[in-house]
Amino acid sequence: MRSTLTNRIIFSGLLAMGLTVLSQCKPASPEEKNKDLIAQYNLTVREIPGLPKTSIESNLKPLTVTGLDKLDSITLYPGVKAKLFWGSGAMGGILQLEPNAKIPEEVLPANEFLFVLDGSIAQTINGAPVTMISKKREDPDGTHGGTPVTPFVYLEKGSKNSATAGASGAKLMEVYSPLRLDYLKKAGVTNLPAEVADIATTQTPNVAPNKVYNLYDIQLSALNADANSRLISGKNMQLSFFYLDPNSAFPRHIHPEEQMMFTLRGAADEILLDGQQAVKANDIVRMPANVVHGANVGPLGCDGVDIFWPARADYLDKDKARMAAYHAIVPEDAKVDEIVDGAKTKPGIVFTEGPKWMNGKLYFSDQFFDQKFGGNPKKSATVVMNANGSYRYITAGKMQTNGLYPYKNGHLIACDMMGHRVVEMTTTGEVVKVIADKYDGKSLDGPNDLVADAKGGVYFTDPQFTMDAVKFQPGRTVYYVSPDGKIKRLFKPNEFAMPNGLALSPDGKTLYVDNTYDDETWYPVKSKKGNFIWAYDVNADGTVSNGRKFCKLFLTEKVLDRQAKSSSADGMAIDKMGNIYVSTFSGVQIFNAKGVYIGNINSPTFPVSCGFGGKDMKTLYIASFTHIYKIQTNMVGFVQY
Repeated sequence: MRSTLTNRIIFSGLLAMGLTVLSQCKPASPEEKNKDLIAQYNLTVREIPGLPKTSIESNLKPLTVTGLDKLDSITLYPGVKAKLFWGSGAMGGILQLEPNAKIPEEVLPANEFLFVLDGSIAQTINGAPVTMISKKREDPDGTHGGTPVTPFVYLEKGSKNSATAGASGAKLMEVYSPLRLDYLKKAGVTNLPAEVADIATTQTPNVAPNKVYNLYDIQLSALNADANSRLISGKNMQLSFFYLDPNSAFPRHIHPEEQMMFTLRGAADEILLDGQQAVKANDIVRMPANVVHGANVGPLGCDGVDIFWPARADYLDKDKARMAAYHAIVPEDAKVDEIVDGAKTKPGIVFTEGPKWMNGKLYFSDQFFDQKFGGNPKKSATVVMNANGSYRYITAGKMQTNGLYPYKNGHLIACDMMGHRVVEMTTTGEVVKVIADKYDGKSLDGPNDLVADAKGGVYFTDPQFTMDAVKFQPGRTVYYVSPDGKIKRLFKPNEFAMPNGLALSPDGKTLYVDNTYDDETWYPVKSKKGNFIWAYDVNADGTVSNGRKFCKLFLTEKVLDRQAKSSSADGMAIDKMGNIYVSTFSGVQIFNAKGVYIGNINSPTFPVSCGFGGKDMKTLYIASFTHIYKIQTNMVGFVQY
């Protein structure tokens, strides 16, 4: 009996131990994982009091990536189909409208953001007609390069709205808050409540209702060192159009707002609790409030839109800070105005470059290029323009000038690109001196842009951007011509893949050089300069030293898709405070004297070069193909007259 009792006691103990081990091996719940991760990463939980509760279940499983193609296609109206997704307080949808399809007039039951992603719509907003036309970014060539337009409008609950697609149809993105019961019914959701409560405490929108905006006119705000976003807020929801740099990481974080992330381009591994899930274009994932998440971004970068409910106050603060910095330079009411379109006026302008102001007039180059950038000096000119936009040639058919700069004696200095030289000429176009045409006994290739210092010395770039099959010099570089005419090469050949624009700080102590192309499979030169403006200390003899990255330029979608670093950085301007204005594919990007990004001036066609002018030197002139634009600033431009 004693042996049997002992065996029973031992068995009972082993069973208890086994049950204890089994209970310890039970997987942690998502809530437990989240709590542990919050402690591990020292994150602070915040709650938003008073948010309305809903019985409506989201069609997005939390923390699970879902492809848009996996969602049901719902017919909202004849010829209008939608892929809808929703969370607790906001609803998104991608709508496809057949040609001439209509969304009938309705009184909006919720606040709405409407974006035209493709095609066009004729819309009425409270009875007022509005046309919204989407435009894709054009691949730039030697004759044109249009910038993209994604029109959007913010409509408040109770507004009357209707839309009719254009002849080619339209693709829309709509975001609503609170949830639309009529759309949920069409999606087949049952047991819906009689109404959906809205949040009681709202934020102040950063866009005006009923006004059509272009998404690309919204300034980028820094979320962290590698993430920027165009932030658009309504009363009860917020959209963050984010741009995550290639191979970057967005650290683990939490926030008290629900988030739905819709990926538009590129790819990333989204960190969700203690795991990762791949996201690509048209993927959606919902993150409930205070859930740990982040991202490891792939080599293409990752663009998308985060829909936050309710609107994030901290992101609104970031937007306010960005806009304050931008409007310190560009007034809030300033607009890009076209002065002239050389395709519609005589004697005609083909490819404008190098705008510089002198003696109350704007001087610039009219280069001729065909679509493949084939140049022809006989079809090129140097132009003088009056403030009212009337213009005339001061040279025609003699040389293909590019960069221009006012010289200390009232003349112009010019890069005669196809003539392989830098010249000094009068304002009537007479060449009075050749400043440089050879280095080391061999001809220059194609001087492109230039700037003069206070001593009368001249810096110029030579990216070998000419039609000659065989080049004279061993590679692309930057030169300095001293006041006594001695020429020095400042960098090893091909240290820059394509050195282009130049700027000199107002105190003459810093030279800035930009790099147009890099990491392109088709380009013959590879360098380590990337998509940066580089800064150099200027020595007493005009040479430079202490090269360093000054600022990083934003890249466009197609450049990122091919994993290149081509910003098309070209002509630069600088103001007396040291702020730098860089013409790029993305627009005129502005950086302060410390290299901190300030904002971007978006023009209808992508800018090739820019320069200050006007009576007070506060007008920024932008050269772009057949166009000359202008925009008023608060800054006084610097030119070394």
